Amino acid sequence: MKKVVVIVGPTASGKTALSVQIAKQINAEIINGDSVQVYQGLNIGSAKITDREKEGVKHHLLDIRHPSELYTVYDFQKDARALIETIERPMIVGGTGLYIQAALYDYEFEDEMAKKPSFLEQHQDLSNQELYDKLLQLDPNIKIDVHNRRRLLRALEMALSGILRSDKKRKDIPLYDLCILYLDVDRKYLEERLHVRLDQQLAQGFLDEVKQLSDQNIVLNMIGYREIHQYLIGAIDEETMKRQIIKKTKLLAKRQKTWFKNQMRVHLLNITDPNLEEQALNIVEQFYKEESS
Repeated sequence: MKKVVVIVGPTASGKTALSVQIAKQINAEIINGDSVQVYQGLNIGSAKITDREKEGVKHHLLDIRHPSELYTVYDFQKDARALIETIERPMIVGGTGLYIQAALYDYEFEDEMAKKPSFLEQHQDLSNQELYDKLLQLDPNIKIDVHNRRRLLRALEMALSGILRSDKKRKDIPLYDLCILYLDVDRKYLEERLHVRLDQQLAQGFLDEVKQLSDQNIVLNMIGYREIHQYLIGAIDEETMKRQIIKKTKLLAKRQKTWFKNQMRVHLLNITDPNLEEQALNIVEQFYKEESS
């Protein structure tokens, strides 16, 4: 199996800096695993790596879409897997758990773009329970959240075309030989880092970045971009803006930690350890010495 190194962790945990140092040592190329950094112009708010910070390490899947374009987990899965096959030593770095998991494990995603407007129109007056009852007639073995209307509609559309969702089993089977490093951080220490980072981002021109997007009629529902837009239009004051960004980012970090520790087998590393880089490099080098499973 192809060997893939993965560096994950909550936002502001130092994934970018560590990944560059490890990549330089093992001659790896980095695949971005952050769903925001795929977009052009979203640089400051996403803490996107700069050309100087790359230190010559080749990076992929950065700046590949305009902010007005859709880029789904389905798209990332295809793009990341194609890169993994062509790169001798691929390394995925980021904090978007679903994207990374979709690329590395045997998960199947239906292309949401295939849904026909006519199908939605035909079923718009049906309640979720009515959709579910109709779905059960076609796919009696299905297990699905009745409250998730989008998923109900997709499953019904599939069933009407002869594809039963119950036949599609979700497989938590890795497609590659994986070495996953998770950068852990104490909650209080993380909050301190978030405050420092936000101040740096604002000094670097985060407000101007959001304003330029607004001037193009692009309003993003992403942490930081959403709150700054609210501030720029006068809906909230500056202190409220900062407080909300920190609060939402802390919640995101908590969800990221839960996701990665529960969904993947990881090597847990503390970012405050003075020997962090040495520990990480030792794990990765040992990984490459081992026979692939």
